[in-house]
Amino acid sequence: MAETLVLIPGLACTARLFEPQITALGADRTIIVADHARDDSIPAMAARLLREAPDKFALAGLSMGGYVAMEVMRQAPQRVERLALLDTSARPDTPEAGQDRRRLIALAEAGRLDEIHAALWPRLVHPEHRGDAALQDIMLEMLRETGPDAYIRQQRAIMARADSRLSLSGIEIPTLVLVGEGDAITPPEIAREMAEMIEWASLAVIPGAGHMSTLEQPDRVTGALQLWLNRD
Repeated sequence: MAETLVLIPGLACTARLFEPQITALGADRTIIVADHARDDSIPAMAARLLREAPDKFALAGLSMGGYVAMEVMRQAPQRVERLALLDTSARPDTPEAGQDRRRLIALAEAGRLDEIHAALWPRLVHPEHRGDAALQDIMLEMLRETGPDAYIRQQRAIMARADSRLSLSGIEIPTLVLVGEGDAITPPEIAREMAEMIEWASLAVIPGAGHMSTLEQPDRVTGALQLWLNRD
């Protein structure tokens, strides 16, 4: 029987982030979407995932979900059979990024989620998709569903995340590092850095995708995940 696949969405994202992949891959395996909205630290998010996941599973996280996935590998590496890190980074936050997050937290505290979306949207997707109204609606709906309280918890957790680079060399399972070729938030050079640190890693750079690769190029991302899931 195929292993269970646990998916971890990114900041201000829900299961809809992986909707195309769940539809395509769910016929052959159980898929669980981790709850990452109730805790205020990456270690706590990882611990919750481990309590709710089966003993063994495949693990994939996008952006903040990647931060949580790398923390799962620190807490319980023996339980993860294969790992996918999508549009993410092993590096800690920079001071400049932290300052920007505090600005966005202030907007969330004031209930101004639409302004957060407007500020982030141009950087979330490939330039070719900035005029995609349907995709923009999905991103805004996920942010609204997340809500200001959970959004603030997530941002604070991201700001305090660990530097995962030192632990990547210890990952000894089939690993996919995937990134949109137009990702402005965690660009391809960051993905290459991670892939070079993981002995069993393969790198997939997705044409025509930015940071939201699963929604921007769903077929290409699903194809890469299928190859990863079938890899020995």
